[in-house]
Amino acid sequence: MISDRHIQLWESCLEIFRDNLPSEQYEAWFKPITSVSYSDGKLVLMVPSQFSVEILEERYKNLLGHTLAKVYGPSFKLYYCFNQVSDEPSTAVTMSSSKSSAAIARNSGTIANPFTPNVSNIDIDPQLNPEYTFENYCAGASNRVARSIAEAVANDPHCKTFNPLFIFGSPGVGKTHLIQAIGIRIKERFPDTRVLYITSRLFESQFTQAVAQGKINEFINFYQSIDTLIIDDIQDMIGKKGTINAFFHIFNHLTLNQKQLILASDCCPSNMEGMEERMISRFSMGMTAQLDNPDYDLRRQVLVQKAEQAGLQLPEDVVEYVATNVTTGIRALEGIVVSITAYAAVLNGEINLELAKSVLARSVKLHQRQINFEIITQEVASHFNIEPDMIFSKSRKREISDARQMVMYMAKKHARLPYTAIGTRLSRTHATVLYACRNIEERLPLEKQLQSDVKAIEAALLN
Repeated sequence: MISDRHIQLWESCLEIFRDNLPSEQYEAWFKPITSVSYSDGKLVLMVPSQFSVEILEERYKNLLGHTLAKVYGPSFKLYYCFNQVSDEPSTAVTMSSSKSSAAIARNSGTIANPFTPNVSNIDIDPQLNPEYTFENYCAGASNRVARSIAEAVANDPHCKTFNPLFIFGSPGVGKTHLIQAIGIRIKERFPDTRVLYITSRLFESQFTQAVAQGKINEFINFYQSIDTLIIDDIQDMIGKKGTINAFFHIFNHLTLNQKQLILASDCCPSNMEGMEERMISRFSMGMTAQLDNPDYDLRRQVLVQKAEQAGLQLPEDVVEYVATNVTTGIRALEGIVVSITAYAAVLNGEINLELAKSVLARSVKLHQRQINFEIITQEVASHFNIEPDMIFSKSRKREISDARQMVMYMAKKHARLPYTAIGTRLSRTHATVLYACRNIEERLPLEKQLQSDVKAIEAALLN
């Protein structure tokens, strides 16, 4: 029985770990470990994965060291081993010879479960919204580059030029639609490909559940079995150290085995404050593409498309008004179409500009024109029917002087420029600008023509 001595020694260690750890930690990290051999002071332990080694060394180094020294003596040398993953398709989803991967059968409305035993000939549910296709994705200058790259990945997922593909942009600009469109196109063209879309928050929830249930290895194996992994809102992993550690190993495994990763975030990798550097460097090693806020033409296109999908035809003046005033993103435009439709149905009225204005007043903060010194100069010159260059001249003619003072007054009131900055633009002193502003303020209550001029100019600036 001398050959079983190393197993008995390791059982003694497990008893100590069991007595000193919460049951869920013991079940997750120590129970799966087995002793391979122990001779000449050399202890070899079989662990489920490289990830397990990192966790043991990071979290349990002291307990592990003290326990092994007590059982094996102070002069032992510890070695870890784990089975590497083959590049063969039949074993690419496993981290051990037992091939214990995980998956879930396709089942509409069911969340992909990384703890369900795998049925090798059944695909997983990719969790993709069938409405989020490339055909339904409006193209414009703000998304042309990102869309072209996304289509290149979707059309040839075996080409890893853009791996990982990192899409970023402000909330509501169409990131989720675009990354899911990639998954849908891949499934259409390559039905046997294992594609999965998931949010970072759900990934974290699954990881936490895996740790609590002692199923961390099933969790890791499941995600290492995916051919195209699409993770949304990756910035939500910031500060989640355990989740990041797990994802780090999944990321490495997938990229080493030529699997595609597609990630979306509200900021670019270099601006992800709090994210671990090792992850930022990996996010940046493929292709990074930005989605900007939609321009006017794209906003119009989205409005018309969403209205048609809802069975509506928006009047031209409604389309123009909404596209001009809703500039924050595609999601906001979709919400406006829904709101206009609902109000029209409830009120049993037609869709017109008045209804659109009412809906926008309740739904969004209307876009306001950004007023700067150049715009003010143009509007004042237009109102007084003079050339803008004349305002910058040294002319003392009454109409030129009045226009110049009006520019000073408007620049202070609406552009909120300091007196010094206004004076520099017009080659005047700080005192001159201050005098001009006070002069107009004092005259306004007394002169109807001046009141009319100010009102007309402000109307042009604010509309």
